[in-house]
Amino acid sequence: MKTWKETATGYIFIGPMMLGVVVLTIIPLIATILLSLVDWNFVSGLNQMKFVGLNNFSRLFNDDTFFTAFKNNILLLIVVPVTMLFSLLIAIVLNKKVFFKDGFKVIYFMPYISSIVAVAAVWRVLMHPTYGPINEFLKSIGMDNPPKWLADSDFALLSVMIIMVWVQIGYNLIIYIAALQNIPKDLYEAADIDGASAWAQFRNVTVPTLSPTSFFLLVTGVISSFKAFDLIAVLTQGGPADSTSVIVYYLYETAFINLRSGYSSAMAVILLAFVLLLTVLQWLGQKKWVNY
Repeated sequence: MKTWKETATGYIFIGPMMLGVVVLTIIPLIATILLSLVDWNFVSGLNQMKFVGLNNFSRLFNDDTFFTAFKNNILLLIVVPVTMLFSLLIAIVLNKKVFFKDGFKVIYFMPYISSIVAVAAVWRVLMHPTYGPINEFLKSIGMDNPPKWLADSDFALLSVMIIMVWVQIGYNLIIYIAALQNIPKDLYEAADIDGASAWAQFRNVTVPTLSPTSFFLLVTGVISSFKAFDLIAVLTQGGPADSTSVIVYYLYETAFINLRSGYSSAMAVILLAFVLLLTVLQWLGQKKWVNY
């Protein structure tokens, strides 16, 4: 039976963490929900706060820019499975006896730990519409009118997605390699004895045993895609013509440039509700494909 000292020790250990969660998460969350019900900007003082009920939410549903940002966020979800697929393939290769494998791990992980400003600067040069190496290469192989990438509203979001995949491969790769190294060798030996091909071993041994890792990367990747802000703020500022604007960036513009705290809080509440819904759906769906 636990003594009061053991109980107190437990509370002491979790106390700092709980304090941080309350101060940095729960209180701001409650404040955001309350602010979504008012018309206010944070530089005018609390006495200028005006209660408007659900008007901010009703205006959101008539806001074309918000729907454009929301649609872009949905398209950014494509980044998650694409990143996972490339990461898994590279992890499988690196998990074999490959020369200089540790060096490759560092190379792939570097974009993830690099400053996003530096990453954006590099890709801005690579994707320069006139003098960029990518377009110079496309011209050299016969393409007369290569895309203008970040300067073209039809290709800007695709360009951002390519960069996001490039940045996030390193993180997913390390997680997949760790998971691959934990798969019991006995399973592959048994498959070999049964005459299973390499594809059959991948489909029936590797994929099922990696499913908890894939589920973790899927959930965190989806949440991360809805938090996309820094790369877009540095690269495109939501342009051209809102083609790369996402909810978090539009929320930032509304709150800190246009000073509409109540309206931006309503966006935050909608975003929170949608991400929560997606996470619950993923949690319910994982029972059909994740093997623990």
